[in-house]
This record gives sequence, C-alpha cells and structure tokens, in this order.
Amino acid sequence: MTIHERKGLTVANRFERLPARVIVAVAAIPLIALAIFEGGWFFFAFVALISSISLFEFYRMTEPKGAFPQIWLGMIAGLAVNTAFVYERLRIQVFQWFAEGGIHLKMFSHSQFFLVVLITLVLVVLMVELFRKKGSAILNICATVTGVLVISLSFGLLIGLRELFSFGFPVQKFISGSLFGGDEELATIHAWGGWTVLSLFVAVWICDTAAYFVGSTMGKHKLFERVSPGKTWEGSVAGFLGAVAVMVGAREGWLDYLTLTDAVIIGVLVGVFGQVGDLIESRFKRDAGIKDSSAIIPGHGGVYDRFDSLVFIAPFVYLYIDFVVLS
Repeated sequence: MTIHERKGLTVANRFERLPARVIVAVAAIPLIALAIFEGGWFFFAFVALISSISLFEFYRMTEPKGAFPQIWLGMIAGLAVNTAFVYERLRIQVFQWFAEGGIHLKMFSHSQFFLVVLITLVLVVLMVELFRKKGSAILNICATVTGVLVISLSFGLLIGLRELFSFGFPVQKFISGSLFGGDEELATIHAWGGWTVLSLFVAVWICDTAAYFVGSTMGKHKLFERVSPGKTWEGSVAGFLGAVAVMVGAREGWLDYLTLTDAVIIGVLVGVFGQVGDLIESRFKRDAGIKDSSAIIPGHGGVYDRFDSLVFIAPFVYLYIDFVVLS
C-alpha cells in the first residue's frame, strides 16, 4: 500500500462517524438553542445535566489509573457548585415566597454560598475517605475534588455567564434613553445574554469542525502528537480563524453591546483555549487508555467529549465579559 493510499484510508476512517455526528447535531442544536434563549431555570437544568454526566464520565476515567473517587458525593457537590451560579435567582425567589407569608429570612450571599459549598466538599471528602478501604486515599481525594473543580466549576461559570444578563447588568452603560427596568430594555438584555452564549457555542462548534475537516484533508504538521496524533497545525489554525470569524460576525449581527476588539478577543479565547481544552481531555483519555469518555452520544462519544472545549473556555470568557466588558 502506497503512502497516498494509507493517507486516504486514514481520512476515510476519520470521516466514518460523520453521518452519526450530523444526525445528532441536527437533533440537538435546536434544543440547546431553546435552553440558551429561555435562560433561567431551564438553562440551569440543561447545563446541570450535562455537567453531572460529564463529571460522572470524568470519575469513570480515573478508575483505570487506580483511583476510586467518591462519585455520588462529588456529583452532589458538583450540582451544588452549579447552583451557586444561579443562587441570586434562587435567593430572590425564596425571599419573595417567604415575604408573602410575612416571614423575612436571612440567607447567605452568593460568594458565601459558593465558599460554604467548596469548604464542605473538601472537609466531607476527607472525613469519608478516613473510613474507606478502597484504593489510595490520596488518589481518591484528588480525583473527587479535581472533578468538581474542573468540570462542575467550569459548567457553573457557563451558567454564571448567562445569569450576568439577568442580575446586575450595567444597563445605563449600554442602553441610553430608556427607563431603567422597562420591558423593552429587559428584553434587549435578555436577548444579548442568549445570543452571547449561543455565539460561544457556535464558535466552539465551528472551531472544532474547521479543525476537523482541514486537519483531516490538508493537515501535514502534527500539533501535539504525543497527546492527540490526529490534530495538526493546519487544522488548529483553521479552527482558530473560524472561532474569531464567528464572534466578529456575531458582534456585527446581534451583539452590539460588544466592541469589535471585545469580539476579536473572545474569538481568540475560544480559538486558543477551546483547543487547549480538547487537548487536555485527550491527555486524560490517553492516560486512562480509553478512546472516548463514554459512548452515550452516537458519533461523538461521551458528553465530556462533546463539551470538553466549552469546559475550558467558559472560565476565560466569563471573567473577560464580567470584569472587562461589563465592568
């Protein structure tokens, strides 16, 4: 078999799962878009679900390395971390419910709740491990806590990004000549939140798709062969440019609260750190000796496989939008 024949066979193998990928994408994208634009508890439920499944997959991924994480404790803590980013909404609704009955509550602040969750997680994991007789205590503790910090916290920040447009949005900085809290004004901000998160998803998808097709058909120079042999510099550059183009296009189309510089920077964050997140998960899988985190999504592998880029970029984009764009 010639070199060209072997290369053709390799490309064919890479495209083998493409039909299943397309079918799943066509079915899933409208549901994801609906959850994003609805926001609130609907979006929280969607992200909490994919966060919990991804965390479970991560825990299973650590077991071939001899770790036995406290799966259910970690998943409960992960859900609590997700809830921390919708806590302001929860607190307001609970306050209102009790206030209607003439009862006035004192509740944690957002930061206090988040801190309590993390401290409780660490202390409980340590105490539980004291009584376990399975595997290495150090590995078990590290796997349990790391999963929550890597997976749940990152997905929580995605929830937090959507919530930025519901609570504490600096209206007067971006909308002039309208009454504070007016229906039209609130609808504009809500739409910005939906379009921002959807644009982030689309930028990730375009980045992955461009890198996949360009790398498979024209890629010659390996990007990081030790971690992911199939990825190439040509594909990586295509993915990077695709992510930047999506964010610039989103800014020109519907995200007019962003400047062109903001859009480019967010696109760069997606194009660079999205691919880093993909490589990090590839490193995890290679270390564990597995191909996919699970087989739950036909053609894609696991939920963590599908959202590995989003996991890594959500903190960067959240921090940039909160502390730079909206400050």
